[in-house]
Amino acid sequence: MAPYFETAKSFADVPITADGVDTATFLLASTDFVNMFDLLGGGVFAFVQNDLRSNIAGVRHRYEVASAESPTLELLVANECNVASAAAGERHGTACLVRLLRGLWFTCEALRNMQQDRDAELHTCFKRSYDANLKHHHSFVIRSVVSVAIRAVPNRRDFYSRITQGGSHEKFDNELTKWLAGLEAIVVRLKAYLEHGGYGRV
Repeated sequence: MAPYFETAKSFADVPITADGVDTATFLLASTDFVNMFDLLGGGVFAFVQNDLRSNIAGVRHRYEVASAESPTLELLVANECNVASAAAGERHGTACLVRLLRGLWFTCEALRNMQQDRDAELHTCFKRSYDANLKHHHSFVIRSVVSVAIRAVPNRRDFYSRITQGGSHEKFDNELTKWLAGLEAIVVRLKAYLEHGGYGRV
Protein backbone atom coordinates (compact mmCIF):
# COMPACT_ATOMS: atom_id res chain seq x y z
CA MET A 1 0.00 0.00 0.00
CA ALA A 2 1.38 3.39 -1.02
CA PRO A 3 2.23 5.91 1.71
CA TYR A 4 -0.51 8.47 2.36
CA PHE A 5 1.51 11.35 0.94
CA GLU A 6 1.62 9.63 -2.45
CA THR A 7 -2.19 9.35 -2.72
CA ALA A 8 -3.35 12.57 -1.05
CA LYS A 9 -4.50 15.46 -3.21
CA SER A 10 -1.70 18.01 -3.51
CA PHE A 11 -2.12 21.78 -3.53
CA ALA A 12 0.09 21.67 -6.62
CA ASP A 13 -2.84 20.00 -8.44
CA VAL A 14 -5.48 22.59 -7.52
CA PRO A 15 -6.59 24.30 -10.76
CA ILE A 16 -6.27 28.08 -10.94
CA THR A 17 -8.07 29.84 -13.79
CA ALA A 18 -8.87 33.42 -14.66
CA ASP A 19 -11.87 33.14 -12.33
CA GLY A 20 -9.74 31.96 -9.43
CA VAL A 21 -8.87 28.93 -7.31
CA ASP A 22 -11.06 25.86 -7.84
CA THR A 23 -13.16 25.51 -4.69
CA ALA A 24 -13.86 21.77 -4.63
CA THR A 25 -10.27 20.73 -5.34
CA PHE A 26 -8.92 23.21 -2.80
CA LEU A 27 -11.21 21.79 -0.12
CA LEU A 28 -10.08 18.26 -0.97
CA ALA A 29 -6.39 19.21 -0.88
CA SER A 30 -6.88 21.05 2.42
CA THR A 31 -8.67 18.07 3.96
CA ASP A 32 -5.99 15.61 2.81
CA PHE A 33 -3.24 17.92 4.09
CA VAL A 34 -4.82 18.14 7.53
CA ASN A 35 -5.52 14.38 7.66
CA MET A 36 -1.85 13.65 6.96
CA PHE A 37 -1.04 14.80 10.48
CA ASP A 38 -3.22 11.99 11.90
CA LEU A 39 -0.26 9.73 11.10
CA LEU A 40 1.66 11.34 13.97
CA GLY A 41 -0.87 9.93 16.46
CA GLY A 42 -1.87 11.05 19.91
CA GLY A 43 -3.40 14.31 18.78
CA VAL A 44 0.06 15.85 18.52
CA PHE A 45 -1.09 18.43 15.99
CA ALA A 46 -4.64 18.68 17.35
CA PHE A 47 -4.23 22.39 18.06
CA VAL A 48 -3.64 22.98 14.34
CA GLN A 49 -5.96 20.31 12.96
CA ASN A 50 -9.04 21.31 14.98
CA ASP A 51 -8.81 24.90 13.82
CA LEU A 52 -8.19 23.96 10.19
CA ARG A 53 -11.00 21.37 10.13
CA SER A 54 -13.48 23.80 11.64
CA ASN A 55 -12.68 26.39 9.00
CA ILE A 56 -12.68 23.86 6.16
CA ALA A 57 -16.19 22.87 7.30
CA GLY A 58 -17.28 26.52 7.23
CA VAL A 59 -16.02 27.05 3.68
CA ARG A 60 -17.48 23.72 2.55
CA HIS A 61 -20.88 24.60 4.01
CA ARG A 62 -20.95 27.84 2.05
CA TYR A 63 -19.90 25.98 -1.11
CA GLU A 64 -22.69 23.42 -0.67
CA VAL A 65 -25.27 26.16 -0.09
CA ALA A 66 -24.34 27.93 -3.35
CA SER A 67 -22.13 25.57 -5.35
CA ALA A 68 -23.29 26.85 -8.75
CA GLU A 69 -22.23 30.39 -7.82
CA SER A 70 -19.01 29.27 -6.08
CA PRO A 71 -16.86 27.28 -8.54
CA THR A 72 -13.82 29.26 -7.36
CA LEU A 73 -12.97 30.61 -3.93
CA GLU A 74 -13.00 34.16 -5.26
CA LEU A 75 -16.53 33.74 -6.63
CA LEU A 76 -17.63 32.04 -3.39
CA VAL A 77 -16.49 35.09 -1.42
CA ALA A 78 -18.02 37.59 -3.84
CA ASN A 79 -21.34 35.72 -3.94
CA GLU A 80 -21.59 35.33 -0.17
CA CYS A 81 -20.74 38.96 0.46
CA ASN A 82 -23.29 40.14 -2.12
CA VAL A 83 -25.98 37.96 -0.55
CA ALA A 84 -24.99 39.00 2.97
CA SER A 85 -25.05 42.69 2.04
CA ALA A 86 -28.49 42.37 0.49
CA ALA A 87 -29.85 40.50 3.52
CA ALA A 88 -27.71 42.15 6.21
CA GLY A 89 -26.44 38.69 7.04
CA GLU A 90 -23.15 37.19 8.17
CA ARG A 91 -20.21 36.24 5.97
CA HIS A 92 -19.36 33.02 7.78
CA GLY A 93 -17.82 31.22 4.81
CA THR A 94 -15.57 34.16 4.00
CA ALA A 95 -14.45 34.51 7.63
CA CYS A 96 -13.66 30.78 7.70
CA LEU A 97 -11.66 31.07 4.48
CA VAL A 98 -9.56 33.91 5.95
CA ARG A 99 -8.81 31.86 9.09
CA LEU A 100 -8.19 28.71 7.03
CA LEU A 101 -5.62 30.49 4.88
CA ARG A 102 -3.89 31.82 8.00
CA GLY A 103 -3.66 28.33 9.47
CA LEU A 104 -2.48 26.75 6.23
CA TRP A 105 0.13 29.47 5.76
CA PHE A 106 1.39 28.97 9.32
CA THR A 107 1.77 25.24 8.70
CA CYS A 108 3.31 25.82 5.27
CA GLU A 109 5.96 28.17 6.65
CA ALA A 110 6.77 25.82 9.54
CA LEU A 111 7.31 22.86 7.20
CA ARG A 112 9.30 24.97 4.74
CA ASN A 113 11.47 26.10 7.66
CA MET A 114 11.97 22.43 8.53
CA GLN A 115 13.17 21.71 5.01
CA GLN A 116 15.49 24.69 4.83
CA ASP A 117 17.03 24.38 8.30
CA ARG A 118 18.06 20.75 8.56
CA ASP A 119 19.53 21.21 12.03
CA ALA A 120 16.41 22.72 13.62
CA GLU A 121 13.95 20.57 15.52
CA LEU A 122 10.31 20.67 14.50
CA HIS A 123 9.10 22.61 17.54
CA THR A 124 11.59 25.37 16.70
CA CYS A 125 10.31 25.56 13.13
CA PHE A 126 6.70 25.78 14.28
CA LYS A 127 7.50 28.43 16.89
CA ARG A 128 9.26 30.57 14.29
CA SER A 129 6.27 30.34 11.99
CA TYR A 130 3.75 30.97 14.76
CA ASP A 131 5.58 34.06 15.96
CA ALA A 132 5.74 35.44 12.40
CA ASN A 133 2.30 34.51 11.10
CA LEU A 134 -0.31 33.82 13.78
CA LYS A 135 0.75 35.20 17.13
CA HIS A 136 -0.50 38.72 16.45
CA HIS A 137 -3.99 37.37 15.71
CA HIS A 138 -4.30 35.63 19.09
CA SER A 139 -5.04 36.67 22.66
CA PHE A 140 -2.61 36.03 25.50
CA VAL A 141 -4.60 32.96 26.60
CA ILE A 142 -4.53 31.36 23.14
CA ARG A 143 -0.83 32.17 22.78
CA SER A 144 -0.14 30.31 26.02
CA VAL A 145 -2.10 27.25 24.85
CA VAL A 146 -0.33 27.20 21.49
CA SER A 147 3.07 27.59 23.17
CA VAL A 148 2.46 24.44 25.23
CA ALA A 149 1.15 22.54 22.19
CA ILE A 150 4.15 23.46 20.05
CA ARG A 151 6.55 22.09 22.64
CA ALA A 152 4.80 18.73 22.33
CA VAL A 153 5.44 18.23 18.60
CA PRO A 154 7.65 15.24 17.74
CA ASN A 155 11.32 15.44 16.93
CA ARG A 156 12.42 15.55 13.32
CA ARG A 157 13.30 11.86 13.08
CA ASP A 158 9.96 10.67 14.47
CA PHE A 159 8.08 13.08 12.24
CA TYR A 160 9.68 11.77 9.06
CA SER A 161 9.37 8.16 10.16
CA ARG A 162 5.64 8.39 10.85
CA ILE A 163 4.66 10.69 8.02
CA THR A 164 6.43 8.66 5.32
CA GLN A 165 5.08 5.31 6.62
CA GLY A 166 8.23 3.50 5.57
CA GLY A 167 8.41 5.30 2.24
CA SER A 168 11.30 7.32 0.89
CA HIS A 169 12.15 10.43 2.91
CA GLU A 170 13.62 12.01 -0.20
CA LYS A 171 10.46 11.36 -2.19
CA PHE A 172 8.36 12.83 0.62
CA ASP A 173 10.55 15.93 0.69
CA ASN A 174 10.18 16.34 -3.07
CA GLU A 175 6.39 15.99 -2.87
CA LEU A 176 6.20 18.30 0.13
CA THR A 177 8.15 20.95 -1.77
CA LYS A 178 5.54 20.79 -4.55
CA TRP A 179 2.68 20.92 -2.03
CA LEU A 180 4.10 23.96 -0.29
CA ALA A 181 4.84 25.78 -3.56
CA GLY A 182 1.27 25.12 -4.70
CA LEU A 183 -0.13 26.30 -1.38
CA GLU A 184 2.00 29.45 -1.46
CA ALA A 185 0.66 30.37 -4.90
CA ILE A 186 -2.91 29.93 -3.65
CA VAL A 187 -2.40 31.89 -0.42
CA VAL A 188 -0.58 34.78 -2.12
CA ARG A 189 -3.32 35.07 -4.75
CA LEU A 190 -6.19 34.92 -2.27
CA LYS A 191 -4.49 37.17 0.25
CA ALA A 192 -4.29 39.91 -2.37
CA TYR A 193 -7.88 39.31 -3.51
CA LEU A 194 -9.35 39.36 0.01
CA GLU A 195 -7.45 42.42 1.15
CA HIS A 196 -8.03 44.39 -2.05
CA GLY A 197 -11.77 43.65 -1.87
CA GLY A 198 -12.01 44.51 1.81
CA TYR A 199 -13.12 40.96 2.65
CA GLY A 200 -10.47 40.30 5.32
CA ARG A 201 -6.76 40.17 6.09
CA VAL A 202 -4.89 36.87 6.03
